[in-house]
Amino acid sequence: MMKHYSLTVEENGAGERADSYLAGRLPELSRSAAQRLLDEGLVTLGGKAVKKNARLEPGDVLEVDVPEARPAAAEAEDIPIEVIYEDASLIVVNKPRGMVVHPAAGNPDGTLVNALLHHCGDTLSGVGGELRPGIVHRIDKDTSGLLVAAKTDEAHRCLSAQLKDRTLSRTYEAVVLGNIRDDSGTVDAPIGRNPKDRKKMAVTAGGRAARTHYRVIKRFGKYTYIECRLESGRTHQIRVHMAYIGHSVAGDPLYAPKTDKSRLEGQCLHAKSIKFIHPDTGKEMSFTAPLPEYFEEFLNRIGRENGEV
Repeated sequence: MMKHYSLTVEENGAGERADSYLAGRLPELSRSAAQRLLDEGLVTLGGKAVKKNARLEPGDVLEVDVPEARPAAAEAEDIPIEVIYEDASLIVVNKPRGMVVHPAAGNPDGTLVNALLHHCGDTLSGVGGELRPGIVHRIDKDTSGLLVAAKTDEAHRCLSAQLKDRTLSRTYEAVVLGNIRDDSGTVDAPIGRNPKDRKKMAVTAGGRAARTHYRVIKRFGKYTYIECRLESGRTHQIRVHMAYIGHSVAGDPLYAPKTDKSRLEGQCLHAKSIKFIHPDTGKEMSFTAPLPEYFEEFLNRIGRENGEV
C-alpha cells in the first residue's frame, strides 16, 4: 500500500534540493529515505521523475508515493538486563546508558526490546506492535535508569492511561552546565520538531505542551546537580527544556554548546525513580535505581574541581 502526497513548493523552497525539501516537509522521511524515493522514480513533477539533486522552483507540484514500511519483527537476544521488579503483568528494568529501547532505523538489534524478548519469552504485550512489544514509555539511548514494560495487553493499556493522566510519574537526576540561580523552578514551554534540524527537538510555538519541574540538589560552581520531575513526556523533554533556560545537560551531544568541557560520552541524565498503580492489585508501586558508575564518577570529578576534598 502506498501513501500519496501532493506538495506545492512555497517561496521559501526556491532553489532547495528535492531530497532536502522532501525530508523537511514529510516528517516520516529522513533525507536518505527521500533520496531512495527519488532514485526509485516515486517522486514526479509534471509526470516526470525528479532527480534527488534537482533544484525546485516556487509553484512546482511534487507527486510523492511513499511505500508502507514493513519492518521485521524484533528478535530475542541474550543480552543481560538489570531487573528491579517482575511479576506476571509487568517488569521494571534499569536500562544502562548506551542502550536503545526498541529497534528502529540504524538500530535493528541490541536493544532493550531484544533483551526483554529473550528474558520474558512471548509474554510481552502486543499493543506496541512487533518492534515495540511491552514498551509503554521510552528513555533516550544515552539516558540511564528505570523503565516499566507490560507483559499483558490489559496492563499495557492501564499503564498507558496512567502515563497520560500522570498517575505514572518519573523523577530524573541530572548534572547541567552552569550555576542555576534559583533553588527550584518550572519550565513550561511547548516542544516540537526543530524546523532547522530534524534530529533535534526545540521549544516551538506550535509544539506540544510540556512542563518540567526542577530542584537543585547541589551546586559545583560550573555545574549544578538537579532533580527533574516531568508532567509530560515529550521527546528529549528535559534536555530541551534545560538547554532552553541556558543550562544544558552536561555531555549532551545534541543540545550542549561546544563550550561544554565535561568530557562525557552522552548526557549525564538518569531516570532515578518511577511510581505507578499496579494494573492488577490497584496498589501504588514505587521503585528507585542508584546512580550509575559514570554519574557518580562525574560528581566526584566536578567536586574535586570545585575544591572539595
